[in-house]
Amino acid sequence: MDAVPDPAGAFRAFVATHPEYEQTSALDALRQREFGRLDAQGQIYVDYTGSGLYASSQIERHQEALLGEVLGNPHSNSPASRLATSKVEGCRRRVLDFFRADPEEYAVVFTANASHALKLVGESYPFCPGDLFLLTFDNHNSVNGIREFDRLRGARTIYVPMVPPELRVDEAILDRHLEEARPKGHNLFAYPAQSNFSGVHHPLEWIERAQSKGFDVLLDAAAFVPTNRLDLSRFHPDFVALSFYKMFGYPTGVGVLIARHSALRKLHRPWFAGGTIETASVQADRFVFSSGAAGFEDGTVDFANIPAVELGFDVIEDVGLDTVHQRVLLLTGWIIERMLDLKHPNGKPLVRIYGPPHTGRRGGTLAFNFYDPSDRIIDHREVERRAAERKISLRSGCFCNPGAGELALGLSRGQLEKCFAASPRMTKDDLRSCIDPKASGAVRVSLGLASNFADAHALIAFAATLAEERAASL
Repeated sequence: MDAVPDPAGAFRAFVATHPEYEQTSALDALRQREFGRLDAQGQIYVDYTGSGLYASSQIERHQEALLGEVLGNPHSNSPASRLATSKVEGCRRRVLDFFRADPEEYAVVFTANASHALKLVGESYPFCPGDLFLLTFDNHNSVNGIREFDRLRGARTIYVPMVPPELRVDEAILDRHLEEARPKGHNLFAYPAQSNFSGVHHPLEWIERAQSKGFDVLLDAAAFVPTNRLDLSRFHPDFVALSFYKMFGYPTGVGVLIARHSALRKLHRPWFAGGTIETASVQADRFVFSSGAAGFEDGTVDFANIPAVELGFDVIEDVGLDTVHQRVLLLTGWIIERMLDLKHPNGKPLVRIYGPPHTGRRGGTLAFNFYDPSDRIIDHREVERRAAERKISLRSGCFCNPGAGELALGLSRGQLEKCFAASPRMTKDDLRSCIDPKASGAVRVSLGLASNFADAHALIAFAATLAEERAASL
């Protein structure tokens, strides 16, 4: 196994070949000021696709606001209610501003998280027999679950496959399926702007292409927006779902559905609740939905935490999202290069990356597995345990993205159907046992707002040590 250079020497070599990294130095000051707990505790955090980290100032400023104000349920005209309403509406405007969305075109619906936003679309979309729900293999389960709604109403579900090893969609196949939209029907196309499994960026240009063929477009932006600019003045999806904790760690219970007004008007909710209606009667057995976003915000919105979203935007805008994007790609590129350079003494590679082995059209999320000198996979769960011993926070499994995971790991439809047929209630452990416990998932690392070179170096040093220990045990 090749030796990993010491941190200082590795950093000098890195900056010599990537001088543009120094243009991101504002993030080092930000880390020291806002995320000092990482270095104080010796923590290496590389799970930003799982969750962003909150800055100290977000908590301090939010606490100060809560202690200095009186906020009440917005569904009233009292002073406390009016203040809460003002803050919630101010945050709606800030969301639109951040994503450059015209308020004449888009509305902001506050949700509990991205999954809640996706469910709102799925349960309310007016699928009819013969309509089409088109989605890519590469989707989070919160998108995959929409197929249960369309099937109940007689619509079709079609998955567009991806092509290994880069796990990108064959656009010729996509175009062929886009031609299958039911004329004058309700057709929905859903895909992630960035894969939460492989980090692949799926083209935002697909939005207009699908709309021109008769589709409404649902964009899962949860993994994309923490380190990439989503400009809704340039691209115009009908629905966008995201979680704010993915962007800046706090608040954890607030997400958003950004929807075109015209798209919201197409949706038909299957039930009503407090806050979603103008009027309702028990005796008359009637109700009238509120128009726009209010008709989708069940009960009382999280008025105490929604204002904290603006504090997260402040942190990102202080350093600039483009700066975050540049640093994340530079560090991701270095990690990929070093991982692919790591070889066992017999020449066998230590790592196999699932997805692009470069930084073209991808984000800072990497999925991979480690292999021993005999080319046998090292159990991803063991890797996660060993990383935790070194205070490295990474993730293992399939990350709620079974389609990408199945293709990456080479699992066939027949193999999976056989496994599910063997048990009436297939658990994760059952599926692992049926397939191969060691080959049933992957390791994932992801970079974000507070990442630095020391994090990347610690990850590579861990990988080298893991391989040395495994080789010595054989």
